[in-house]
Amino acid sequence: MAKIGRNDKCPCRSGKKYKHCCAQNEQKNVQQQSVPVTLMSGVKEIQTDAENKKTAYRELGVFFFYSTSLGDAWLLEMTECDCVQVAREGVALEPPIDENSEIIEINYSHTFALDKKQLAITAYVDKSIGILADAPTRELGAAIRRIRKKFSKDQLEKVHLPNPQDPVTA
Repeated sequence: MAKIGRNDKCPCRSGKKYKHCCAQNEQKNVQQQSVPVTLMSGVKEIQTDAENKKTAYRELGVFFFYSTSLGDAWLLEMTECDCVQVAREGVALEPPIDENSEIIEINYSHTFALDKKQLAITAYVDKSIGILADAPTRELGAAIRRIRKKFSKDQLEKVHLPNPQDPVTA
């Protein structure tokens, strides 16, 4: 294959010069690949939004992050409906996350469910139930639907490793 010069016509047949067309897209891809995306980087971003009392939400794989104008922020895992608060009233909380290149371990504090357009959470410790009224439920519901369309049930089951304390069933 011949090398494409910057001033040659773009091989995508757009009629533009290569430097003004696909070369820019390739440069963007290289830049995006050079910045590693981690769960902790997503947590830090949403904590910063919470500290600034900025309403925001974003997705990263099977994770959904959101912050509120009151300065609260949550991390939700959409396949098993687990969640943990990562900021409260504008103050970042220490996330219970151990992340390395091979595995991510998260000590979740709650489960969640979308119930009548509200986000209901249930604490693991005492089974108390609360409603997070300012949660972006519409966006969360859409994110859950996208995840279920994007990945097969088999793929989603492989997201989680069995807990060593769980009983083994044959």
